[in-house]
Amino acid sequence: MRRDVIHSLLVANRGEIACRIFRTCRDLGITTVAVYSDADAGALHVREADLAVRLPGAAPADTYLRGDLVVAAALAAGADAVHPGYGFLSENAAFAAAVQDAGLTWVGPPVKAIELMASKTRAKELMGGAGVPLLAPVDPATAGEDDLPLLLKAASGGGGRGMRIVRELDALPGELLAAAAEAASAFGDGEVFAEPYVERGRHVEVQVMADAYDTVWALGTRDCSLQRRHQKVIEEAPAPGLDEGLRARLHDAAVAAARVVGYRGAGTVEFLVSAEGRPYFLEMNTRLQVEHPVTEAVFGVDLVALQLRVAEGEPLDPVLPAASGHAVEARLYAEDPARDWQPQTGALLTLEVPDAPGLRLDTGYTGGDTIGVHYDPMLAKVIAHAPTRTEAVRLLAGALERARIHGPVTNRELLVRSLRHPDFAAARLDTGFYDRHLADLTAPGAGDPAAAALAAALAEAVRATASPGPGPTPTRFGAWRNLPSQPQVKRFRSEPDGTEHEIAYRTPRTGTPEPYDAPGVRVLAAAPDRVTLELDGVTRHFDLARDRDRIHVDTAGASYTFTALPRFTDPATQTDPGSLLAPMPGTVIRLAEGLAPGAPVEAGQPLIWLEAMKMEHRILAPASGTLTALHAAPGHQVEVGALLAVVQEDPDATPVTASAPASVPAPVSAPVPASVPEENA
Repeated sequence: MRRDVIHSLLVANRGEIACRIFRTCRDLGITTVAVYSDADAGALHVREADLAVRLPGAAPADTYLRGDLVVAAALAAGADAVHPGYGFLSENAAFAAAVQDAGLTWVGPPVKAIELMASKTRAKELMGGAGVPLLAPVDPATAGEDDLPLLLKAASGGGGRGMRIVRELDALPGELLAAAAEAASAFGDGEVFAEPYVERGRHVEVQVMADAYDTVWALGTRDCSLQRRHQKVIEEAPAPGLDEGLRARLHDAAVAAARVVGYRGAGTVEFLVSAEGRPYFLEMNTRLQVEHPVTEAVFGVDLVALQLRVAEGEPLDPVLPAASGHAVEARLYAEDPARDWQPQTGALLTLEVPDAPGLRLDTGYTGGDTIGVHYDPMLAKVIAHAPTRTEAVRLLAGALERARIHGPVTNRELLVRSLRHPDFAAARLDTGFYDRHLADLTAPGAGDPAAAALAAALAEAVRATASPGPGPTPTRFGAWRNLPSQPQVKRFRSEPDGTEHEIAYRTPRTGTPEPYDAPGVRVLAAAPDRVTLELDGVTRHFDLARDRDRIHVDTAGASYTFTALPRFTDPATQTDPGSLLAPMPGTVIRLAEGLAPGAPVEAGQPLIWLEAMKMEHRILAPASGTLTALHAAPGHQVEVGALLAVVQEDPDATPVTASAPASVPAPVSAPVPASVPEENA
């Protein structure tokens, strides 16, 4: 067979996966080439690559989804191979063919295999012929009460786009239309199919690796049941709680699936396992998965290196690598789980995860980078490997808890709580985990924000009186010092819950500020970046970092972010009642039909659609009334807090929620996708 030695590799992707592939390339002595959009000009994957080629524009449709531009970039940079990563063009058969037609080596499966697996409906037909267990399809036109609940799914794509659960027959026609429209928007294919919805099913998958010499590895199982919006959050290998008979059946089915399509390279065969332990084929992802590091840790392999080896025409070892221990991965997202998983943007000031044996960090960001609105909100993946599942889970939870992450709100606390939840610890896993537990997992924690706010106030007091640094000594008059005799007050707002803290303190002649009227509290040390307090006999350390008016406080078991508030409210900062403010930076993509000043609106009516991080977010009318001002128009770029519109409330109308102030958007429903996802696993 022809051997194609790879000397220079272009990664047709961005962020974490591009950085991860570059790491293997450096180990193998392969020159790396990045592509980047204008929004990613300073991104980590661009900084780490040997060469980089600009793709003009910012939107994925104009850049990373332009296969012609990516192929041209590879040729311009002198690359001899292309790796697609995951998402974007990774499962696009036409792109794979274009790469090969350009004389470049494609680091992926054969074009035919991609085509066969591209449609879930065609893939299921093929798998049924190969003896892979399937859920029986349901014809929506003839579905009855006995067929409920149903799961509607897009035939193309993934990541939960075009997916609906139908529990009432009357809702089926409308949900079919909605699922088809969403699928057409996200993937350019509105085909939708229906199958029985398996209550409390587990998402279990098998990693396969195949070469051109009829060797197919089944590299164990992974459990990916903890998901939000049908996208994975925590994954682990091997999938816990499966008996050996079920494991063998899953391995055999995955190998059969790979063989029937003539697969080569890395791929994943995904199954739904019912509560009774029956497996059903879901789909085959013809690419590397986001969660591949847990398999690498357990089997001691580098899947990217194996992909390159197979692409070069080399055979796999006929003997499967031995498995050892357990690995768990958590996806760190810039999002607020308590606010419908709303994506967050802005400057990422600090991203530091402890470095210890058994821990791995895969990331596309470092401290100082900016999280923009155009791409997936995943910041990093943290992976822990240990001899047992209990040890791996404990190691991962501890590392996340001790991580220093300053900037936009993240799901870090949710991850820690999930890993320590009794159901997760006991491996009681299914895809409804967050449906049942989200409220508890996002409720206020058992930490001590008041103590953290006190530490912030003391650190600020020290900072305000600290020496400005080298220079002339300030002039002192006489032998007296002007010390405040009355307590000083600092006010902070806790982010993101908005709780306000008012801290009273005074600075005695010792020079070290101390809390005012706070029995049981003793200040042991205070500096602008670290405060040590004795709280009811227990010594606690608080590390602090300031960015303009925000103060980040890290302590054992908890992290807090505070915004320093002025002593008195500034009337200029207040907004008119009924003001609709942008909850995040983004682009206005649509207005409600006929929306204009003077138009009547109903409580809860979607008025404005924003696109941010590939998701659409609806801004709803907080109450019934009249639109008195409109500052948004399609195509406008807006910053967080920008005034979009004003609704004058009808005093006789009922607001959307009693707790939602008129000056902020009312809660929105789950965001809907705006474009093809960067990561659709």
